[in-house]
Amino acid sequence: PLLEREVIPALLGKSETPKGEGRILFVDDEESLVELGKGMLEQLGYEVTGRTCSLEALEAYRTNPERFDLVITDMTMPQMTGDRLAQEILKIRPGMPIIICTGFSERISDDRARQIGIKAFVLKPLLMGEIGKKVKEVMEMEALNPRI
Repeated sequence: PLLEREVIPALLGKSETPKGEGRILFVDDEESLVELGKGMLEQLGYEVTGRTCSLEALEAYRTNPERFDLVITDMTMPQMTGDRLAQEILKIRPGMPIIICTGFSERISDDRARQIGIKAFVLKPLLMGEIGKKVKEVMEMEALNPRI
């Protein structure tokens, strides 16, 4: 209880979570994680479209690729994994900024992710501060190096 009352608020106060703006497609096969991620990102100022099926997410993206500024996807999903989803999205719109969320994966390495075009990883469980910083970082990187 002492830790919760004194140390945790002090740590939270030292690192302000950056707010931003932009349109994000958030994909995870678990509904509760989509709602959690969507809620956190909306609190930070982003407009978020959530999908629990990677194939539905790909169709939403394919229908209007300019609707999204960033894609955040889980790595391990049925039907189509996050790295495959990223590859399909990048076929439609090369250079699209994509963040992969994962707990652990032997399937993809940092080098392989970069080869595909994935901009960053975020480890689960998702924490508002971490996801906020990573989204801001990737969005700023995109602003400095826009897609052609």
